[in-house]
Amino acid sequence: MNKNSDWKSCMDSLTAKRIRPDKGKIKSLLKSSGSKLESEGRLEMDDVTATSKFSLAYESLRESLEALAIKKGYKIYNHECYTYFLKEIIRESEKGDEFDSIRKIRNAVNYYGKELKPKQAEDLIKRIRNLRSFVLNIL
Repeated sequence: MNKNSDWKSCMDSLTAKRIRPDKGKIKSLLKSSGSKLESEGRLEMDDVTATSKFSLAYESLRESLEALAIKKGYKIYNHECYTYFLKEIIRESEKGDEFDSIRKIRNAVNYYGKELKPKQAEDLIKRIRNLRSFVLNIL
């Protein structure tokens, strides 16, 4: 997606679509999200685990966002559209920007082999946990 993308382009390109809310799916996603966050918390932070802890926390956040989207009647097929969902559907532009900055780091980790130092990972995980709490409060 280019810089001019927004929620409308997510919908137009079918990377997001309207669905019926599914309470069972929401419950399942929240359980999985909680398990990932608990797993992250059980790992000791060091040079070996820092990136993995970040990845687990990110997935926990993404699953909570997916649950929120489903509750609001949307299925979102790419992570970038969660940014626009937060900005335009939830009307939380700052939260959308926060998610987007974390998403870009996650892409660098997943697709370009970026490794995180323990301090970086700690800071990111704190941001992720705060954003996840925000999402859960809306749910």
